Amino acid sequence: MVSVYRWHLAPDGLATRRQLRALGLRPGGQDVVAELHRPRRRRGPLVAYLYRIDHARPVRPMTPGRAAALAAAMLARRTCPNCRTDVGYCIPRSLGMCVTCHDNPPPWKDITS
Repeated sequence: MVSVYRWHLAPDGLATRRQLRALGLRPGGQDVVAELHRPRRRRGPLVAYLYRIDHARPVRPMTPGRAAALAAAMLARRTCPNCRTDVGYCIPRSLGMCVTCHDNPPPWKDITS
């Protein structure tokens, strides 16, 4: 059974993933210790999972291979499949192409069907 705490009432020694990352740590395979619930109107609460800081491990260092793989993945997200150019921002998944290609379709393409 996981403990549940309300917003701002979690005990010391517990942190979210983001808080661990800011400390240079990662959960390191440990299970979730507690949940933090932030109430909202008309919807269910926001939930954040908490981990023990004393069981967290240091973040793995960035290797040249990981850096190259990350750079290639980001280049793929910035490259428009229509015009094949690096547009300088991540292509919105809702559009599937850069904003310029979406706003200016080619004249031979029938967009009504």
